[in-house]
Order: sequence, then structure tokens, then C-alpha cells
Amino acid sequence: MKSVFMIRVLFTLLFLIVTPLTALAVDMPLTDVHGNKVNLSSFQGRWLVVNYWATWCPPCIVEMPELQSFHDQHAATDEAMVIGINTELIGKQRLLEFLEDYFITYPIFVSKPIQQSELGLIPGLPTTFLVTPQGKVVARQVGPVTREMIEQFMQNYQSQ
Repeated sequence: MKSVFMIRVLFTLLFLIVTPLTALAVDMPLTDVHGNKVNLSSFQGRWLVVNYWATWCPPCIVEMPELQSFHDQHAATDEAMVIGINTELIGKQRLLEFLEDYFITYPIFVSKPIQQSELGLIPGLPTTFLVTPQGKVVARQVGPVTREMIEQFMQNYQSQ
């Protein structure tokens, strides 16, 4: 009888420990510029830099080469990648031309203008979230980011 009780207690404790860890993982549906749908969780297992931006936003355009550089450096190793989410009402062809003009090759998804996502508040553009390989949001930056800023934060977080 005691062993059945102990097993129930252990399962309950295991549930209480595992539930908060899984609750930390964020997920959300994404639609790319071609209309293909995917979930954010499909990129889990690597660091994600999720950047909300618009073509009319000068600071967004300034940070794009930094994001592209970070993506190029890390995507080949599958350690990290950048995901851009364009938050404006813009035609597909115009957005594709913009991405080509600025040599953007990291994945771009589209969204209507929003002030909050599953990742957190988006008080202005650009807003960038850093998501761990386990799917936990660990940082948010409102305003431009640099490759160095992202790498430094990842390094500091991993050394904790």
C-alpha cells in the first residue's frame, strides 16, 4: 500500500516539475510571404531571433544587415537563426522586391500590424525577441539590435 502511495506522490511531483518547463515553450502560427503556414515550434532546437519589422521603418532597415550577418554566421551550424515578421499591410510582390533589394535571405513571415504576440508586447518597431532552443523567450529589445548584442546575450545566458 505504501509503494502505491509513493508512486502516486512521485508521479505528482514529476508532473509539477515538468509542467512549468513545458509551459515556458512558446508557439505560434506563422505564414510566410508565399502563404505557406508553419509553427514557430518547428524551429525549436536552436536559438531564434524573432524580429518584428516593417518596410517603412528606418531603424528596421538599419538593423537588417546585422540580422542577416547573424543569420549567415549561425544558420549553417543550426545553432541559431533569424526569423523576420513583417507587420504591415503590403503586397506580396512589393515585399519580395524589398527583400531582394536589401539582400535578405532569412525566413520572412507576414502579419497584420499587431501590438502583442505570443512572444510578448510589441510597443514599437523594430521589436526583437530571443528564444532559447527549448522555446523560452529570454529577451526582448525594442529598437535596433546588432549581431554583437545578440551573440553577447546568448553567451551570457548560456554561462548562467
